[in-house]
Amino acid sequence: MKRIGIIVVAYNAASTLASVLDRIPRSFVPRVERIIVNDDYSDDATYLVGLGYRQLSDLPLEVIRHPRNLGYGGNQKAGYRWAMEHGLDVVVLLHGDGQYAPELLPEIVAPLERDEADAVFGSRLLVPGAARKGGMPIYKLIGNRILTRYENWMVGTDLSEWHSGYRAYSVAALRDIPFERNSNGFDFDTQIIIQLHEAGKRIAEIPIPTYYGDEICYVNGLRYAWDITRAVTRYRAHKMGFGTGELAFATQGYALKGGEHTSHGVIVGWLANRPRCRILDLGCADGALGERLRALGHEVTGVDHTKLDGVGERLDRFVEADLERGIPAEVGDGYDVVLLADVLEHTRDPQHLLAEVRRCVSPHGSVIVSVPNFAHWYPRLRVAAGRFDYDRQGILDRTHLRFFTRRSFERLAGRAGFAPRRRTAVGLPLEVLDRGRRSSGEDPGARGLLGRLDHAAVEVWPTLFAYQFVYELDPVTADRPA
Repeated sequence: MKRIGIIVVAYNAASTLASVLDRIPRSFVPRVERIIVNDDYSDDATYLVGLGYRQLSDLPLEVIRHPRNLGYGGNQKAGYRWAMEHGLDVVVLLHGDGQYAPELLPEIVAPLERDEADAVFGSRLLVPGAARKGGMPIYKLIGNRILTRYENWMVGTDLSEWHSGYRAYSVAALRDIPFERNSNGFDFDTQIIIQLHEAGKRIAEIPIPTYYGDEICYVNGLRYAWDITRAVTRYRAHKMGFGTGELAFATQGYALKGGEHTSHGVIVGWLANRPRCRILDLGCADGALGERLRALGHEVTGVDHTKLDGVGERLDRFVEADLERGIPAEVGDGYDVVLLADVLEHTRDPQHLLAEVRRCVSPHGSVIVSVPNFAHWYPRLRVAAGRFDYDRQGILDRTHLRFFTRRSFERLAGRAGFAPRRRTAVGLPLEVLDRGRRSSGEDPGARGLLGRLDHAAVEVWPTLFAYQFVYELDPVTADRPA
């Protein structure tokens, strides 16, 4: 049996609160451990109505009044903290204005009781035509559908409605997401969906009736639409590596970039038609790139400071070592290709590491390097606006210790004893637009258009529009002069 709690968020709900509590099915009450009415510093007698109801009712009811108005989102935060403090397993969000049907409490908690979901949302749009029959104004229905479609596209969900306030959560799932960082306003509900999705939680929906009565609406529609649009757009930007990244808190920052026009795609393309090579992959991470190179028939040895799960199976050999302390002797030498994919920017002395690479690569071998382009328009705008700061990932990744332009990197390579054999510029890794989405197997039109525009811009002005530069370098020797 799950320990179930109900949070009734209430603001100026004196006229409706008692009827909402009356409508909780009495057959369901024995399964409920606690019910709390959170009066958010109402201007009316909501708190007194709640106290009076508690005296006359057999509900396991607690009534509190916040000493100040916390806002719709702040009121929920207080309720979820309460659920955690009391060791509940399931918590239901119920509105004190009667907009959502308490009669459906058994249905909304059922998927959580069966461990089939981590969150369950009531949807007024699951049943075609039901919202209009329930009195939802046509402009709200159209706005709801437009915003829901945009939110689904940006976040990667397929919910029928994002804007219902009738919800049930697994308390364990709430513990796993940073909901305390969310807004105290009405966009809290949007942000918590983003967080649940980012954390890989399961979201289910049930149909609920639509009710529009004489309740007072405290939502500024235009401001609400702006706030939620901004939230989901920021989330997609964070998934792409732009911004602080707090909404993409669970994203793996160094996932393989598999697209043909990404740095990893270029590297795979360069090595696709070569005879079998011995490759040294420095900073190999989880070995995903090395695994692709092995599939081409190459022998790959990986080096990184931490042995991540599965890396030993993806590569022919793995050596655990901190490259800041040099390349260990056990790695050996005579490699046909030494690979530094998105590595040098993380080192304190990239010139020293490149110089050490010379003893690992064979005299007629080469070094393949990819580095981010600090002269890209995004860092330039940030600096020009006086808002330079580190991001969670991308060009301004907070773990980057060094920054490169095309000119500065080529000078660095020359001082380390290498000359470029070839180089190419790659644009934004637009495949991350789909990161976290359910793949349809088709290239979205918007991404395809953006890709073509970005590719054209990179061709015309690479130092401004290149996201990364990829080089193949030859060691400068007597028989291979610069």
